[in-house]
Amino acid sequence: MTERRALTILFADVSGSTRLFESRGDLEARRLIASVLDALSEVAARHGGRVVKTIGDEIMCTFPSALNGLFAATDMQRRIKHDDGFQRDKLAIRIGLHHGEALVENGDVFGDAVNVAARMADKTLARRDQVVTTASTVAGVTNVAGLRVRPLGNAWVLGKQAPIEIVDVLWQEDLAPVTTLQRVLQADQVAAEGSRLTLRHRGQVFELDESATFSIGRDPASSLVVETEWVSRNHALIEWKRGHFMFADRSTNGSWLRMGEANEVLVHRDEVHLRQSGTISLGQVHGGDELDLLHFQCGEE
Repeated sequence: MTERRALTILFADVSGSTRLFESRGDLEARRLIASVLDALSEVAARHGGRVVKTIGDEIMCTFPSALNGLFAATDMQRRIKHDDGFQRDKLAIRIGLHHGEALVENGDVFGDAVNVAARMADKTLARRDQVVTTASTVAGVTNVAGLRVRPLGNAWVLGKQAPIEIVDVLWQEDLAPVTTLQRVLQADQVAAEGSRLTLRHRGQVFELDESATFSIGRDPASSLVVETEWVSRNHALIEWKRGHFMFADRSTNGSWLRMGEANEVLVHRDEVHLRQSGTISLGQVHGGDELDLLHFQCGEE
């Protein structure tokens, strides 16, 4: 029998599982992932949740209310972050959730709410150690028990005619590393291409070829470390995809691109082809400190 019910759908995904299989081998990687999913299942049960299924390195749960799901999500992050064993293996999770009408049939859950929740957990929206949800899910509950959120702008969901407003649920006890949010002004997309890419930033020069994966952010492990408060820890990636160098923004504030003499455009949790030459301003519009600009030049080998 099919039943329509208002539920909170939560997806939690083990971040970086592909690298885990490469570095630890299949058997050990599967054991570690299973231990993470077991821990997440225990947290879900404590908050009145039900595990619908596990799919590889991902768990899908349902909760009777938005508050149950939100508290479960924050506790899941703390459970992984405070476990010495998980941290020794550098394990982390990303979580996406949404509250809405769903179809329940034979123990499984279907419908629009599931699709939206799955989109929230997608790695293009949610990063490791992050909980992303829709603004509608947190409406009316953000003042309960200190639950804190920050806006992340809008995201497109397949099948929706308009973008959905999304937020980041702040679960960390110490919010000092959290990126300062700035208001963005407009959004657009640009297409470009190139087989080699030269990057310049504050006297540093980087030459990228088709094998490169180039990370940008405040994280000390980034290929290019940019230490300003409006730049996210894992702000952006440049990779070779489908015959082009692609710039993928994963940040809170977005990235502003200017191609040649064209007007700047905003890339926020999206990706674009890089073409010819131009500049990228991370986290804020052009016009600030010109030294902070990232200059790029695409060219054929």
